[in-house]
Amino acid sequence: MDEQAETGPAGNAQAERSAGAWRYVRLLLLAGLVGVPVSVAAFAFLALLHWLTGFVWEDLPADLGHGVPPWWWPAPWLLVGGFATGAAVKWLPGGGGHVPIDGLSADPVKPSYLPGVLLAALGGLPLGVVLGPEAPLIAVGGAVALLVARRWGPEQGTPESAVLGTSGAAAAVAVIFGSPLVAAVFIMEAAGFARPRLTRVILPCLLAAGVGALVFTGLGDWTGLPVSSLSLPGLDAGAVLHVTDLLWTVPAAVAVAVLVKQVHVLGRALAPAAERRPMTMALTAVAVTAVAAGAYALLTGRSPVDVLLSGQDSLAELSRDPASITAWALVAMIVCKGVSYAVSLAALRGGPIFPGLFLGAAAGVLLSALPGFGTVPALAVGMAAATAAVLPLPVSAAVLVTLLLGADAASMAPVVLIAVVVAFVTERVLDRPRAGTEAVAA
Repeated sequence: MDEQAETGPAGNAQAERSAGAWRYVRLLLLAGLVGVPVSVAAFAFLALLHWLTGFVWEDLPADLGHGVPPWWWPAPWLLVGGFATGAAVKWLPGGGGHVPIDGLSADPVKPSYLPGVLLAALGGLPLGVVLGPEAPLIAVGGAVALLVARRWGPEQGTPESAVLGTSGAAAAVAVIFGSPLVAAVFIMEAAGFARPRLTRVILPCLLAAGVGALVFTGLGDWTGLPVSSLSLPGLDAGAVLHVTDLLWTVPAAVAVAVLVKQVHVLGRALAPAAERRPMTMALTAVAVTAVAAGAYALLTGRSPVDVLLSGQDSLAELSRDPASITAWALVAMIVCKGVSYAVSLAALRGGPIFPGLFLGAAAGVLLSALPGFGTVPALAVGMAAATAAVLPLPVSAAVLVTLLLGADAASMAPVVLIAVVVAFVTERVLDRPRAGTEAVAA
């Protein structure tokens, strides 16, 4: 009787649970092992990208006697980048990777697509294309993970194989964001954000947390209530929120979200043409970018690099000394980089996050001229609103901007969270007409 019970339905169920638990443990071990080759590949990719960028925009101009690249310098390099990207999109498997106007995807990329992704990324991004490295980096991580899975992992096409590929993407994202926590939040939110119910829960939580944070961060001369919380010694915040900063947060976030939305509207309008004629549109996009960068340099006397590339290095300069850039230069920068960003989103290949983040930062510095709007709060609001408008991932946007703020993260958390929610809702409201048009067309 006992033997029969052990081999009956209950015994079979127990055996299946044990087998499932062992398969999951094996998957976890493989995911941990995959992180090593993925991180090495991601580091190599970023190191090569950084070296090429420095050679083209710093070393070579200096060797030719230019303190900064002259206004005409971007044109020949962008032409080469346009040909490389157009060739990858038109002739190689995978079309050079994910189309940036569609945002970011955590879905694993087939290893056979990797040559096209690398050609489009290394041939375009260091030569001035106004996109970031995060999308090709995700592709590299996912493809390397799937290559490893072919040898030691689960069968291709299974859910376990997809999980392993997504794990590789997370490991690669951690390299560019500089934090495994940000990578984990980003991948989890990207994978689960298709559920509208999750959105309805997340937004109220972010808003309540942002407003409630004022109790312990303080406002103006009131330092807030002392609480016991996790903190690192030596990271004393230098900026203080005031009532006027809070009053400006909502309209500023709406303005930045509308700005970023207009960039995306232009990019989406050009995307169908880019899909039909990839080479022509890639060359058109780099031509527009070269003209915009040259015009900016001639009008402001500054380097055309302000308009080019992902904006990561320029963002550091902007946040370090915002007063060094005049209001006129900021306006010219926003317009020229915004146009270049739009055409790049439609016709070229790369990630959409960092150029959008830079546009938000520039808009924030410009808005800091408003009475009572501090530079650091305005910068935080601009970056948070732009990131939330670029990606439909509010938690990831809040975590990323908070990480960038460093020692001011705790004091700026309320305006960051409020700006993320306001910008996200604004983007969704502005997107309703397009969604309705697509539904009617379908």
